[in-house]
Amino acid sequence: MPGGPHPYFEPMRSAIADAATDFKLTKGSFEVPTDWKQDLQNQLLTSLASKGYNGFGIFPTDGDAANGIVSQLVSRGDPVVAVGGCVHEPTKTSFCLATDVGASAYTAAKTVIQAMGGKGVLLHGTGLLTDPNTQLRDQAVKKAVGEAGSSVTLITLADIDKDAQTADTAINQALAAHKDINGIVTTAYNPTVAAAKALRTLGDKRIKMVGIDDDPITLAAVKDGFLVGSMGQNPYGQAYIGAYALDQMHRGCKKKSGAPYFIDSGTLLISADKTTTYQNDFKTLTKQIAGDFKAKYLSC
Repeated sequence: MPGGPHPYFEPMRSAIADAATDFKLTKGSFEVPTDWKQDLQNQLLTSLASKGYNGFGIFPTDGDAANGIVSQLVSRGDPVVAVGGCVHEPTKTSFCLATDVGASAYTAAKTVIQAMGGKGVLLHGTGLLTDPNTQLRDQAVKKAVGEAGSSVTLITLADIDKDAQTADTAINQALAAHKDINGIVTTAYNPTVAAAKALRTLGDKRIKMVGIDDDPITLAAVKDGFLVGSMGQNPYGQAYIGAYALDQMHRGCKKKSGAPYFIDSGTLLISADKTTTYQNDFKTLTKQIAGDFKAKYLSC
């Protein structure tokens, strides 16, 4: 269950269907709250629990406040894993299966700065402030810029991932107001699509950009040279591996002593030469993580 509507989570829908078949689950469902509000996620989780669902993979609407509903579910005997974004510790959530968002954003920013020749003005379009990943990504981009010294100036557009229109307006206004921008890094889905469209409209490949995720508009811009690349994530794998973990815990497995809370679900830079192969790379990685999961993280 995502924290609210967002295109990033759509691959999780098919992942749950595949997991239900592969792991012979009684049932599996992909449910989305109508808005990004913790109360709405809590209500939906409570409703599903009353209908017999007894294992939950959630992207928390609020990384801190989600601990309340997690504690309620776990007290019923229903294990919870976080998928895509972590419930903040301390928590009764067993695992967090997610992108190492700091490392991914750092790689993106370093790649852009290198493509900029190590100097200029870098525009950063961020995700929602309620997203537990946003602060980590923002810190990582600032770290990369700091390492470049005074030769790179950072402009940050915060909290612009609410929807496509919000991102489009923010990106285009920034490009119009700051003609000296020669680099863009976006660390959320909608800002990436917005910036990819804006650069194609400008038709000028002077501005170097690395985005995130694999919207068709983004991938086409990578393939056509308007983007250096996009940081791929593995939402399918997050949900698929999460379902495996929940099933194993219902079969009597416990979290192994000393096992980590955070498990990296994988990321890679989708450059022009990887636009047709990256999905197979992620499927291979997903099968590998699931195959090793019991031995590495569970005591059965």
